[in-house]
Amino acid sequence: MDLNFDLYMNDVVEQARNEIEEAGYEQLTTADEVDQVLNQKGTTLVMVNSVCGCAGGIARPAASHALHFDKLPDRLVTVFAGQDKEATQQAREYFEGYPPSSPSFGLVKDGEVKAMIERHQIEGHEVMDVITQLQNLFDEYCAER
Repeated sequence: MDLNFDLYMNDVVEQARNEIEEAGYEQLTTADEVDQVLNQKGTTLVMVNSVCGCAGGIARPAASHALHFDKLPDRLVTVFAGQDKEATQQAREYFEGYPPSSPSFGLVKDGEVKAMIERHQIEGHEVMDVITQLQNLFDEYCAER
Protein backbone atom coordinates (compact mmCIF):
# COMPACT_ATOMS: atom_id res chain seq x y z
CA MET A 1 0.00 0.00 0.00
CA ASP A 2 1.04 3.60 -0.55
CA LEU A 3 2.82 5.10 2.47
CA ASN A 4 1.03 8.44 2.00
CA PHE A 5 -2.33 6.66 2.01
CA ASP A 6 -1.42 4.77 5.19
CA LEU A 7 -0.40 8.00 6.92
CA TYR A 8 -3.60 9.68 5.73
CA MET A 9 -5.73 6.80 7.04
CA ASN A 10 -3.93 6.86 10.39
CA ASP A 11 -4.75 10.56 10.68
CA VAL A 12 -8.40 9.94 9.77
CA VAL A 13 -8.69 7.12 12.31
CA GLU A 14 -6.99 9.18 15.03
CA GLN A 15 -9.28 12.14 14.35
CA ALA A 16 -12.39 9.91 14.45
CA ARG A 17 -11.22 8.32 17.72
CA ASN A 18 -10.44 11.69 19.31
CA GLU A 19 -13.73 13.21 18.25
CA ILE A 20 -15.83 10.54 19.95
CA GLU A 21 -13.57 10.31 23.00
CA GLU A 22 -13.74 14.09 23.52
CA ALA A 23 -17.54 13.76 23.48
CA GLY A 24 -17.26 11.54 26.57
CA TYR A 25 -17.26 8.00 25.15
CA GLU A 26 -14.84 5.42 26.55
CA GLN A 27 -12.95 3.46 23.91
CA LEU A 28 -13.16 -0.30 24.27
CA THR A 29 -10.43 -2.11 22.37
CA THR A 30 -10.66 -5.72 23.57
CA ALA A 31 -13.41 -8.32 23.88
CA ASP A 32 -12.83 -8.47 27.65
CA GLU A 33 -13.40 -4.73 28.01
CA VAL A 34 -16.64 -5.03 26.05
CA ASP A 35 -17.89 -7.87 28.26
CA GLN A 36 -16.93 -6.04 31.46
CA VAL A 37 -18.93 -2.97 30.46
CA LEU A 38 -21.92 -4.50 28.68
CA ASN A 39 -22.61 -7.06 31.42
CA GLN A 40 -23.11 -4.32 34.00
CA LYS A 41 -26.54 -3.37 35.28
CA GLY A 42 -27.98 -0.23 33.75
CA THR A 43 -27.87 1.32 30.32
CA THR A 44 -24.93 1.61 27.95
CA LEU A 45 -24.86 3.37 24.60
CA VAL A 46 -22.36 1.68 22.27
CA MET A 47 -21.25 3.78 19.33
CA VAL A 48 -19.73 1.63 16.59
CA ASN A 49 -17.34 4.15 15.09
CA SER A 50 -16.25 4.09 11.47
CA VAL A 51 -14.03 6.04 9.11
CA CYS A 52 -16.84 6.05 6.55
CA GLY A 53 -16.95 9.69 5.48
CA CYS A 54 -20.65 10.11 4.87
CA ALA A 55 -22.26 8.21 7.73
CA GLY A 56 -19.36 8.66 10.17
CA GLY A 57 -19.45 12.40 9.59
CA ILE A 58 -23.08 12.35 10.71
CA ALA A 59 -22.83 9.76 13.51
CA ARG A 60 -19.97 11.33 15.46
CA PRO A 61 -21.50 14.82 15.78
CA ALA A 62 -24.86 13.22 16.62
CA ALA A 63 -23.19 11.07 19.30
CA SER A 64 -21.80 14.22 20.89
CA HIS A 65 -24.77 16.57 20.59
CA ALA A 66 -27.37 13.99 21.68
CA LEU A 67 -25.86 14.16 25.16
CA HIS A 68 -27.43 17.56 25.78
CA PHE A 69 -30.57 15.91 27.17
CA ASP A 70 -32.28 15.27 30.51
CA LYS A 71 -32.05 11.48 30.29
CA LEU A 72 -28.77 9.76 29.47
CA PRO A 73 -27.35 6.23 29.50
CA ASP A 74 -25.31 5.21 32.53
CA ARG A 75 -22.30 4.58 30.29
CA LEU A 76 -21.08 5.79 26.88
CA VAL A 77 -18.65 3.53 25.05
CA THR A 78 -17.29 3.11 21.56
CA VAL A 79 -15.72 0.35 19.51
CA PHE A 80 -14.03 1.07 16.20
CA ALA A 81 -15.11 -1.07 13.24
CA GLY A 82 -12.20 -2.06 11.02
CA GLN A 83 -9.68 -1.01 13.69
CA ASP A 84 -10.46 -2.74 16.98
CA LYS A 85 -11.85 -5.86 15.34
CA GLU A 86 -11.97 -8.07 18.45
CA ALA A 87 -13.88 -5.45 20.47
CA THR A 88 -16.24 -4.67 17.60
CA GLN A 89 -17.02 -8.34 17.02
CA GLN A 90 -17.70 -8.85 20.73
CA ALA A 91 -19.99 -5.81 20.89
CA ARG A 92 -21.92 -7.16 17.90
CA GLU A 93 -22.52 -10.38 19.86
CA TYR A 94 -24.75 -8.28 22.13
CA PHE A 95 -26.66 -6.83 19.15
CA GLU A 96 -28.64 -10.03 18.66
CA GLY A 97 -31.02 -9.87 15.72
CA TYR A 98 -29.19 -7.00 14.04
CA PRO A 99 -26.72 -7.40 11.17
CA PRO A 100 -23.26 -5.81 11.45
CA SER A 101 -23.53 -2.11 10.69
CA SER A 102 -21.07 0.74 11.01
CA PRO A 103 -21.37 3.35 12.05
CA SER A 104 -24.24 2.48 14.34
CA PHE A 105 -25.49 2.82 17.89
CA GLY A 106 -26.68 0.05 20.19
CA LEU A 107 -28.50 0.71 23.42
CA VAL A 108 -27.80 -2.13 25.84
CA LYS A 109 -29.64 -2.45 29.14
CA ASP A 110 -28.59 -5.05 31.72
CA GLY A 111 -26.58 -6.92 29.07
CA GLU A 112 -29.37 -7.06 26.48
CA VAL A 113 -29.73 -4.92 23.36
CA LYS A 114 -32.91 -2.86 23.53
CA ALA A 115 -32.57 -0.87 20.31
CA MET A 116 -30.20 -0.10 17.45
CA ILE A 117 -29.73 2.83 15.17
CA GLU A 118 -28.19 1.26 12.10
CA ARG A 119 -26.15 2.76 9.29
CA HIS A 120 -29.20 3.04 7.03
CA GLN A 121 -30.82 5.22 9.72
CA ILE A 122 -27.75 7.49 9.74
CA GLU A 123 -26.40 7.71 6.19
CA GLY A 124 -28.26 10.27 4.11
CA HIS A 125 -29.98 11.75 7.16
CA GLU A 126 -29.36 15.08 8.84
CA VAL A 127 -27.34 15.13 12.08
CA MET A 128 -30.44 16.47 13.89
CA ASP A 129 -32.45 13.43 12.73
CA VAL A 130 -29.91 11.09 14.33
CA ILE A 131 -29.78 13.21 17.49
CA THR A 132 -33.57 12.90 17.73
CA GLN A 133 -33.39 9.13 17.26
CA LEU A 134 -30.80 8.84 20.04
CA GLN A 135 -32.72 11.09 22.40
CA ASN A 136 -35.89 9.09 21.78
CA LEU A 137 -33.99 5.98 22.93
CA PHE A 138 -32.68 7.86 25.98
CA ASP A 139 -36.21 8.96 26.78
CA GLU A 140 -37.50 5.40 26.58
CA TYR A 141 -34.72 3.48 28.33
CA CYS A 142 -32.64 5.86 30.47
CA ALA A 143 -33.10 7.67 33.76
CA GLU A 144 -32.93 11.40 34.32
CA ARG A 145 -29.55 12.77 35.38
